[in-house]
Amino acid sequence: MTQKEGLEKMAKYCAYQERCQSEVRQKLFGSGLSQDEIENIICDLIDQNFLDEERFARTYVRSKFRQKGWGKIKIKQNLKQKQISDYCIKKGFEEINPEEYIEKLESIIDKKIDSLKHESEFKRNQKAARFALGKGYESNLVWDIIN
Repeated sequence: MTQKEGLEKMAKYCAYQERCQSEVRQKLFGSGLSQDEIENIICDLIDQNFLDEERFARTYVRSKFRQKGWGKIKIKQNLKQKQISDYCIKKGFEEINPEEYIEKLESIIDKKIDSLKHESEFKRNQKAARFALGKGYESNLVWDIIN
């Protein structure tokens, strides 16, 4: 693959869905291009506005929160795995309205508790808390809502 072909392929890849630099690097890794060529492609994609880490972080936070119901801890861990900077992560979290965040957490806990009708109150609360913590919500918020 030539650098030009790689650029065209990655432009289509980025146009289809919001991507981050680490995803593009990973996609290009086995293409036979040198590290310098891969970095040049990434620079070109940034210059042509196909790649934007802050835009990616905002989209990622918004979609994972609204569609999957993830909490901030889980979202942050996943963005860190994608090598997104702390600045971009902070900007991404601006997409979450604090009131909406609490409402979503309350909804998740209520649904879980309702699904465990045959358990004791103690076990229902424990399982609901464990479920919410697994979704990446902060423990102090989870226990405040349960109590």
